[in-house]
Amino acid sequence: MKCPFCGHAETQVVETRVSEDGGFIRRRRQCSGCDKRFTTYERAEVSFPAVVKKDGRRVDYSPGKLRSSFALALRKRPVETALVDAAIERVEEQLLSLGVRELPSSRIGELVMRELKKLDEVAYVRFASVYRSFADIEEFKTLVDEVRR
Repeated sequence: MKCPFCGHAETQVVETRVSEDGGFIRRRRQCSGCDKRFTTYERAEVSFPAVVKKDGRRVDYSPGKLRSSFALALRKRPVETALVDAAIERVEEQLLSLGVRELPSSRIGELVMRELKKLDEVAYVRFASVYRSFADIEEFKTLVDEVRR
């Protein structure tokens, strides 16, 4: 790593620490040229696929949007935050494991529905009713009957 003070190409790692959550590594380095110390952070670079909307637009994946979708569906439902976090993590792991550059928003919606169905049936029905944009009460009734089985 190049020294930010003098530009010397040789630096040594003096200390290494892993963050509490394991999300990054903090390294203290010392320059062989000027002896100054500096800190670097090492994180894994993850690249989520772009999301292709129904109208054909391509947007960057948004973890916040995924979280807000779960929060809206689970609003006033007795589901622990830890379980919701785990469900979101599973959806994101699946998105990464697909190894594609682009993904239709409908595929993400299906993954969310699968996780909501495991967490809370009411939240699942709420999300599905918006996601699938039911045309009439019969479609809604069919979904509720499916959940009851």
